[in-house]
Amino acid sequence: MHASRRQLLQFSAAATGLLAAAPPAHASGAVLAPRLRPGDKLGLVSPANATFEREPLKIAIESLQALGFKVKPGTHVAARRGPFAGTDAQRAADVNAMFADDSVAGILALTGGSGCNRIVDKLDYDLIRRKPKFFGGFSDLTSLVNAIHRQTGLVTFHSPVAGSEWNDYSVQSFRSVAMNAEAAVLRNPVVKPADDLVAREERIATIRPGRAQGRLVGGNLTVLASLAGTPYFPDCRGAILFLEDINEYIYRIDRCLSTLRLTGALGQLTGVVLGRFTKCEPGDGYGSLTLDEVFDDYFLPLGVPVFRGAAIGHIRRKLTVPVGAVAEMDGDAGTIRLLAPAVA
Repeated sequence: MHASRRQLLQFSAAATGLLAAAPPAHASGAVLAPRLRPGDKLGLVSPANATFEREPLKIAIESLQALGFKVKPGTHVAARRGPFAGTDAQRAADVNAMFADDSVAGILALTGGSGCNRIVDKLDYDLIRRKPKFFGGFSDLTSLVNAIHRQTGLVTFHSPVAGSEWNDYSVQSFRSVAMNAEAAVLRNPVVKPADDLVAREERIATIRPGRAQGRLVGGNLTVLASLAGTPYFPDCRGAILFLEDINEYIYRIDRCLSTLRLTGALGQLTGVVLGRFTKCEPGDGYGSLTLDEVFDDYFLPLGVPVFRGAAIGHIRRKLTVPVGAVAEMDGDAGTIRLLAPAVA
C-alpha cells in the first residue's frame, strides 16, 4: 500500500475509534500498567529461584490472597532444576504466559535468587508492549524489572516478592503505589526508641544535600552491574539511581560501583538513593575501606544529591519503588516523591 494511502486510513480509523487505544503514558513518556484492584488475579512466577519446600509457596499464596487478590501460580512455579524453578525456557515461558493471559492483571515473583539474567533475553518484549501489566519483585528481579522498562517503556516495580514478609509498612507502600495510584512520598517508617535517647533504626544519612528530579532506575547493585554493556541495562541519563545489596564483601561493592562508573552511568545521574547494604562487611586481607568511604569516593564527585538508609533492600519493611517513574528526591529529608501516579 502506498505510504500516503496507509497514513490516511490510519488517521481515519483513529478518528472513528477503530484503532486500539494506546496504553496510558506516564509524564515521562513511560507506559503505565493498570492499577491493581482487590479481586484482581495475580500471576505468581518464580524466574529467580526454586522453592524447596511446599510451605513457603503456600504462605506466599495466602499472603497475596490476604491482600485481596486471586492467585494463578505459574505452570513451573514449583518445579526444580538445580537451584532454579525449572529450565530457563520453562521459567521464561511462565512469565510470557502471564503477560499473554488476559485474565491476569499483574505478575509478582515468588522469591529472589540468581536465575533472572539467564532468561532476560527470553522474554517476549513485543508481547509485554502490547499487554502492559504490573510486574514486581526485588533482589535478582532487578534484572527483569529494569530490562522490561528499558525494552518496553513499561513502569515496573521494585517491590516485595510474594514470599516476603507483608507487614503493615510494606503493605501500605505497595497499596499506595500499585493499587491506589497515589503520587506517594516514599519515606522510611518512624521508629520511636523504646528505651533510648535517640532512634537507632530506619535512620537516614545525607551524603550530599539537595533535591533532584529524574526517572527512578536501579535495585540490587551486583545484579545491576552484571547487566552493564547489555541492552537490558537502564538508561541513566537524567535518572535517579537507587541501590541496595546483601552479603557482599565491601571490595565487591567497590568493584560493582567502578563498573557503573566506567560505563559512564554514574556521570549521567541527577541523584542517588542508597538503600540498605545488609551484611556487606570487610573480607579477608590487609584491610578494607568502609562503606562510607566507598560511597564517598564514587558519589561525592558527581555533585548530585545523595542519601543513604532508604527502606529499600533485603529488610523486613520495604518500600515499593516504581522503576521508570519520575520522582523528586530530597537528600536532606531522605524522601522520594513521585511526581505522578505510577499506575493508571
